Amino acid sequence: MPPASLKKIVTFCDSLLNTAQFADWPGAQNGLQIENSGKVKKVVAVVDASLATVRMAAAADANLILAHHGLFWGPSHPWTGKRYELLRLLLDRDIALYSSHLPLDAHPRIGNNVLLCRALGFKKLEPFFLSKGQMIGWKTQLKISRAELGTRLTNVLDKAPVILPGGGEQCWRIGVVTGGAGDELKVASDESVDTFITGEGRHWTYALAEDLGLNVFYGGHYATETFGVKALAAEISRQFKVPWEFLDHPSGL
Repeated sequence: MPPASLKKIVTFCDSLLNTAQFADWPGAQNGLQIENSGKVKKVVAVVDASLATVRMAAAADANLILAHHGLFWGPSHPWTGKRYELLRLLLDRDIALYSSHLPLDAHPRIGNNVLLCRALGFKKLEPFFLSKGQMIGWKTQLKISRAELGTRLTNVLDKAPVILPGGGEQCWRIGVVTGGAGDELKVASDESVDTFITGEGRHWTYALAEDLGLNVFYGGHYATETFGVKALAAEISRQFKVPWEFLDHPSGL
């Protein structure tokens, strides 16, 4: 199979994800972060771009990494030590790196949030959770017990969620935002949900969930954000006829 053009893949991803028009956290750099010589023979998907996952990509003979959490989140650190080793490995092995954060969370077809909703069996989804001027999550109405929802989430994520039982035992209006939205329980509550599924949150959110009367499920930041990069890699594979693989490097968080 002939290699695909990196430039064409990047253009495809930027268009699909609406990268240029999508606001994100200050310092986040969505799009191509590291280029290679211009050819792509194999794509790998990872949640986090790190030295460990770059080593895994090199071992898999990939030359394009798709990451949800890329390399850049603010002022650049000195590229020394492990950072230098990471960059050197990317360059030596001709590996490009493309990252998509909030655009991939919010995408209505291949995004982390919509795919987690589908995996949980949620239907009739409505936009939910305003962040950086755009809705990034989804909500639904479903009568389900808190215990049963916890079981569904365990089955989907292959790990038991941390449950903050601040609301009733029966869930009716459920919102989903993957990743680290635990600090924003008030935002979720203000959008008329009684149950909120996200990745992680801090200790003080337990008391806040009680104050808000909100059931909260922390499914794990990593575990809730494996969906989008897999779906994006599959899209690229179909479009450009290149193989892809998901490299699992869970943080446990």
